[in-house]
Amino acid sequence: MFEFLQYLPDVFTPWNFMILVLGTVGGLILGATPGLSPTMAVALLIPFTFHMEPATGLILLGAAYTATVAGGAVSAILLSIPGAPANIATTLDGHPLAKSGKATAALHYCFLSSFVGGVLGVLVLIFFTPTLSRWALGFGPSHLFWVATLGVTVIGSLGSGSVIKGLFAGFVGLWISTIGYDPVLGVERFVVTDHLAGGINIIAALVGLFAIPQVLSMLAPDKMPGAVKKFALESQSLLASVRDTLLAWKALVIGSLVGVIVGLIPGAGGQIAGLVAYDQTKKLSRNPEKFGKGEPAGVMSAESANNAMVGPSLVPLLTLSVPGSPTAAVLLGGLLIHGLFPGPALFTEHAPIVWTFIDSLLVGQLLMCVFGLAISRYSRFVMDVPEFYMAAAITILAVFGTYSVQNSFSDVFVMMALGVGMYFASKLGFSPSPVVLGIILGPIAESNFVQGELIASVGEGVLPYFFGGALNIVLVTFCVGSIGYSIYSEYRGKQQKKPGDDTPSAQGCTEEGAKL
Repeated sequence: MFEFLQYLPDVFTPWNFMILVLGTVGGLILGATPGLSPTMAVALLIPFTFHMEPATGLILLGAAYTATVAGGAVSAILLSIPGAPANIATTLDGHPLAKSGKATAALHYCFLSSFVGGVLGVLVLIFFTPTLSRWALGFGPSHLFWVATLGVTVIGSLGSGSVIKGLFAGFVGLWISTIGYDPVLGVERFVVTDHLAGGINIIAALVGLFAIPQVLSMLAPDKMPGAVKKFALESQSLLASVRDTLLAWKALVIGSLVGVIVGLIPGAGGQIAGLVAYDQTKKLSRNPEKFGKGEPAGVMSAESANNAMVGPSLVPLLTLSVPGSPTAAVLLGGLLIHGLFPGPALFTEHAPIVWTFIDSLLVGQLLMCVFGLAISRYSRFVMDVPEFYMAAAITILAVFGTYSVQNSFSDVFVMMALGVGMYFASKLGFSPSPVVLGIILGPIAESNFVQGELIASVGEGVLPYFFGGALNIVLVTFCVGSIGYSIYSEYRGKQQKKPGDDTPSAQGCTEEGAKL
């Protein structure tokens, strides 16, 4: 059980440790760049591992995977632009915290909670791999369909302050996800121009919906040329942030557990983990009205979840060749390149390589936290940049990040169109988060429903297949309960709303940690 300790010193050999540090720092930088997702970061680094030792190459890929997930929160908090889909939920409270002068504190909460969730996820990978791999294999198309549907039910409580507006925005996202070619029948759907023939790329949508409205807001007529963001930055010591994070232990527990569970489900990904964790933390809080206005517990739950997902997503990959996330699927290529074929024999025939890689993930969590906290102290420089300089920088990053995904100007045009549309929709009270979630979950729900329907048509029938079995019943119950609770929470909020409730709350964690 403690075999991993035998290979821990191999991580600290000069060459391996240097690669681990470079991968972590580079991952934080790539993650903070809008459009450069963890999946893309790992894919870009695979060619650099060709001439490395297998363990060293995997250390580089694992460090990039871990660090980019956490690094994406930097732009989410400072600019309200998620660095990757996994950081969507972080924007909901992270950016309001930054606007209220708590940018440094928000980044502290982010990296501390990422460390807690990440370490728990890797420990799950170390101690429970054989048992959990069999559990993950039990997920079929019907179960994955209901998992995606559960994510859809979260839409109503995200960002807009209105369940109706949230659901409408989410359904718009689901419709956008159908644009392009039908994955089963191969027919065109809603392709009104050649730019849409390949469908809507998720990175183009993510960058467009979050970045372009920010740019247009900065360039609005009421902004004076050369104006600087008037955020009165407050200083907060690291010790105070550690105390606040520990006091909000319930948010960390919820986020980490959700991240572990979602990570084990093949194909789910960190975006679902972060959003579900945020939603559950909000629903179990005694003060749900504070979420979306700068509640530290919202940042902690989202970031602990998307980092706790990393380790478990490798459980089905290493034992069954079934990736638990899109990034894990790319990582599978890195394993195969070095002649490592996932399966039960991997831990016996290539034990030194596998355990050194897993140990590096554990050490990488600490390095990610240390370097991330070091970055946090410089947040004031980003917050003080003049508006028009920031607008120009964001636009350049948005275009570069979107184009680099597929080397396609069509993605750039789509990104701009979605961004302009979201800018006007935001003036009506709509949030980009439900739209992006709909775009992400649409293909997952559709493909698994079609597969399940095909399986059911030659078996027991559609209704027994999707509604039969204990796991299906549990997931359906969660879906119904999530919708009902969202409606109830909004109704309760309107009944209990007081005149002072609309003021942004950046306090926090001490109070919320005790009451959550």
